[in-house]
Amino acid sequence: MSAREDAGLWGSHHEDNCDDRSGGRQHIDRRDFIANMGGAAALLCATFMPSAAAQGSSLERQLVSLVKRQRAQGLIRADEQTSWSIYDFTRAKKLVSINEDTPRQAASMLKPFVAQAFFYTLQEQGSRLGYTAKVRETMTRMIRDSSNTATTELMQLISRYNGGNGPRDVEHVLKRHAPGVFQQTSIIEYIPANGRTYRNLASAHDYSRFLWALWNNRMPYASEVRDLMALPNHDRITKRVAGMPSNIRVYDKSGSTAMLCGNMGIIECYDRRGRPRPYTFIGIIQKNQRTNYYTTWITNRSNAMREVSGLVYRYMREQHQLA
Repeated sequence: MSAREDAGLWGSHHEDNCDDRSGGRQHIDRRDFIANMGGAAALLCATFMPSAAAQGSSLERQLVSLVKRQRAQGLIRADEQTSWSIYDFTRAKKLVSINEDTPRQAASMLKPFVAQAFFYTLQEQGSRLGYTAKVRETMTRMIRDSSNTATTELMQLISRYNGGNGPRDVEHVLKRHAPGVFQQTSIIEYIPANGRTYRNLASAHDYSRFLWALWNNRMPYASEVRDLMALPNHDRITKRVAGMPSNIRVYDKSGSTAMLCGNMGIIECYDRRGRPRPYTFIGIIQKNQRTNYYTTWITNRSNAMREVSGLVYRYMREQHQLA
């Protein structure tokens, strides 16, 4: 299977409030973006995006072996399904594609999608909407602090300018502008304050396509969304990952419920000559039923994900002579 595909196809714990990041990236002026690219829709039809990995890649085999070992150790149970996706920007190659097109609970990993839906709406509405300091503060709480209340506020704001039909308006905005990115995304409920959200769905492939477009400035206000995702938090893909340097930048969003442990993001590391060698990491572990032991369950699955992330980093370090 090709490693690239035509983007013309685009046309009382709070379970979901356990997320984390660090890093930054230069802003791209919105007017320059539109002038240079001729609008997001035209650009998406003229570029390429990552597709599924060639089956049996070396890293994919290693990852499968590790997850099997984790299952044997009880770190991932028989009633839990997983999805994994790794994309190497330097070589423009999908390295891992496991259950990548299976829709799974999105939880808080949906929140960058909400931010992007707002910016699509802003692009359409202009001064009628506005990216005010208050909206920016709400978006910061949504991404950095994983505030469910802030997320609902933004979803309601998006809906107000797109028909007034509630959460589904967020999905419709995304699919109207980039249907090839959000192929398995389904947004049908607000995230309640207690974080028990189980009905919104997305696939690992959706996250992969979104992160690719975000990194390559293929969406309006991409630099702003990256900056929000780079705000410091407690992610599962770089923090407390054995062997991973503490100065690595990560642009991410995690998601947690009593049925889901997930994290999706871009890890930006550098080789020995100081050149960036970014890659995406998406990991999702989903349980069939809610656990009765949330703290223990989410801790163990988070550590299992960190172990997988460490494996991926060691592979990338060898491939790219990382510093």
